[in-house]
Amino acid sequence: MADDPRLELLQGTLDMLILKALQREPLHGFGIVSHLDKLSAAAVRVEQGSLYPALYRLEEQGWVKSEWGVSETNRKAKFYSLTAAGRKRFAVETEQWRRMSRAINLILQST
Repeated sequence: MADDPRLELLQGTLDMLILKALQREPLHGFGIVSHLDKLSAAAVRVEQGSLYPALYRLEEQGWVKSEWGVSETNRKAKFYSLTAAGRKRFAVETEQWRRMSRAINLILQST
């Protein structure tokens, strides 16, 4: 929506943001969404319809692993954590993002 201050994610950025959210500790799906919401000052919107397919894809790639646990509200939840391969992938994706954003900024700042 035009009047919604939250930003839609650019294609390809969700995986990187999920990997970032999982850097410190394992989180369940709602925890990932809450963490990204907090870090972005509520500017980034991650919908469940995008989050869970991304988590399954990351798990298939071997970048995250999951195990069942109990959430802070005493509910059964699947917790996701980074693997060593996921940490490496996050470093690669972060560098690619930085290079691309620098290039786009150069273009936007040109006269």
